[in-house]
Amino acid sequence: MKKLINDPKALVAEMLEGAVRQAPGQVLLADESVVLRRDATPPNIRRVAVLSGGGSGHEPAHAGYVGEGMLTAAVAGDVFTSPSSDAVLVGLRAVTGEAGALLIVKNYTGDRLNFGLAAEILRGEGKPVEIVVVADDVALRDTVPKARRRGIAGTVLVHKIAGAAAERGDGLREVARLANAAAADLGSMGLALEPCIVPAAGKAGFALGESEIELGLGIHGEPGVRRAPMQPAAALVEILLSAIADDLALKRGERCVLLVNGLGGTPPMELDVVAREALAQAEARGLVVERAWTGTLLSALDMRGCSLSLLRVDDARLALLDAPTGAPAWPGGGHLNRDMRLAAAETPAREEQNAPVPAEMEAMRRVSLAVMSAMGAAEAELTDLDARAGDGDLGASLARGAEAVRALPSGAWADPPTALRSMADAVRRAIGGSSGPFYATGLMRAARELATGTSDARSVAAAMKAACDAIAELGGAQEGDRTMLDALCPAARAVSDSVAVGEALPMAFARAEEAARNGAAASAQMPPRLGRASYLGERALGIPDAGAVAVSIWLRAIAEALRS
Repeated sequence: MKKLINDPKALVAEMLEGAVRQAPGQVLLADESVVLRRDATPPNIRRVAVLSGGGSGHEPAHAGYVGEGMLTAAVAGDVFTSPSSDAVLVGLRAVTGEAGALLIVKNYTGDRLNFGLAAEILRGEGKPVEIVVVADDVALRDTVPKARRRGIAGTVLVHKIAGAAAERGDGLREVARLANAAAADLGSMGLALEPCIVPAAGKAGFALGESEIELGLGIHGEPGVRRAPMQPAAALVEILLSAIADDLALKRGERCVLLVNGLGGTPPMELDVVAREALAQAEARGLVVERAWTGTLLSALDMRGCSLSLLRVDDARLALLDAPTGAPAWPGGGHLNRDMRLAAAETPAREEQNAPVPAEMEAMRRVSLAVMSAMGAAEAELTDLDARAGDGDLGASLARGAEAVRALPSGAWADPPTALRSMADAVRRAIGGSSGPFYATGLMRAARELATGTSDARSVAAAMKAACDAIAELGGAQEGDRTMLDALCPAARAVSDSVAVGEALPMAFARAEEAARNGAAASAQMPPRLGRASYLGERALGIPDAGAVAVSIWLRAIAEALRS
């Protein structure tokens, strides 16, 4: 187990201290795991207090939702363990005035017992207290009665509605009514790609195979209702969204809001993909999604996975969700961009896009396509090399560029300068990162060199040198820096030396391929001075530069094509 903690026994206290230290609107009750609003007014004139809580490990819930317009207090237990009734009672007594208090409880036995007992004690002291139980996990619809389902991420939406109603001055009965109604119109379901690790246990609660996922799980590291094969995001979203919409009996034209919740270990990139799919599929069902929020709002420690929540809304409920709040973890307004696409400026069309390839250009086209095939075949090799000393994207990037060149229209092969410019345009559009600009710049400089003369062997050698010089200028590298130049520059010299003594291009490129191969091999012993490999320092030694190896691969393809 690798976690950024000190003593697991002090984890909750230290976590709360770190969180509250960054939230000026909150205070931490001395010697208790209870977070309160700093701006609490005297009890006799205070509005309805809204409290929630439960086991820790669900951050930013629940302390992150303490603030004006949301929770008045949050009570934290140990990781995945309900707080004691005494802790809940301390929180209640700290914030409950004559207006009373509402407890929002996720439907777990420990939470219901401890929050319920504390409420009963406070009622005995003459304070009005209501409890709302959230049971939004639709994964259990075929397993237990609706009232016994678990409470999961949709609870955050109930926090917001109840907190906004209390903030505007509604009485306890009305706040409780609104929260209960929201809980009844709420459905959620989650999935896990990988389990979480509880700090005290030091190991996962269940194990998944490489191609397995867990469907319909709670938020405490427990297994779900069933195991399923890994599938694309669209298929997984369909499973979750269908279960929720069907359980709520949402019909075409009905209004709702969407919550896409990360379970702690899911990057924003993946959550946004899930949000895209969920919005598209909800709209395809005819649902009117009024708001959507995406992020880690109620986690399960470091679990990789997500949950979806849908809440039926009308104007009144939407107004409560839109009401301002000072809670630090509330993600914002949730308004959707209904007109998000702006037409790009049109690229000037090249003339004679479908003109036949001149006979004298067939050889160049054949050689170029052989290079593209070689780059596609080398994707896995280059990905592995780049991942060992870089970011692992080179193989996929060059394969995308190869596909773009293969797709060029016949008119792109009108003459050598036009062909090189067309290839430069193709790789520039297809490849991001550094490879695209380097290859596009080299091809454009070579095209300009060929445009000034003929396409004989000496001109080809000059064009290759010009490409090498252009790449060096653009990146600021030179030979010995452990880059693609450690293969390209020796190859360019080999071509130049070969044609200078009268050798034809097939022999020149055979010598170039050998020089590039030797240069790529030598790069393994060069300390990296530029690029991501430079961040590894001596740890990169022994691994040839992936960019240099790529040069040797496409030069080998040229040499073989010229010999055939």
